[in-house]
Amino acid sequence: MKIVILASGAGSLAQAIFDSVSAGELSVEIIGVISDQPAAPVLDRAVQLGIKTFVLPMKPERLQWDRDLFAVAQSLNPDLLVSAGFMRILAPDFVRRFRIINSHPALLPNFPGAHAVRDALTAGVSRTGTTMHWVDEGVDTGEVIAQVAVDILPSDTEESLHERIKIQERGLIVATIRTLIPIYSQSLESEK
Repeated sequence: MKIVILASGAGSLAQAIFDSVSAGELSVEIIGVISDQPAAPVLDRAVQLGIKTFVLPMKPERLQWDRDLFAVAQSLNPDLLVSAGFMRILAPDFVRRFRIINSHPALLPNFPGAHAVRDALTAGVSRTGTTMHWVDEGVDTGEVIAQVAVDILPSDTEESLHERIKIQERGLIVATIRTLIPIYSQSLESEK
């Protein structure tokens, strides 16, 4: 299975995938990393491993950026796109064309959007977590694939809670990709 990783930041989720592939624990080929942030550390991590990187900074004309992203992804022809901390909403035609999964730091459908950890703390809930889901045209509304719960401690700050969620996210993103490999293989066989 050929995957492309979409990421905007440090790349700790991407690193979990890189490490699992390097260790032989995950049988996928990472054919590219796409980022919207030219200085994102995830790009350096990918380059060190010899993975092709593509930088697509947001443009004043959003439709042009959407077209550029579509063109790059189409040229790579991945079996799966993995959104690992990619902080952009994807265009409807992009979502319809590609199989995309996303990692989100909350137990969806609770706390969708960019401030999920802060929102969970503000709501005063005792538990949150992380969700892997299929990307659809909404914001964090796609079908849930897997979730892991994380208890919120009385001493938690947004940063401390987010760090504990990230630990679970790293394992869940790798486990989710692993579960999709046989599903992808069956789909490939049925297309023949």
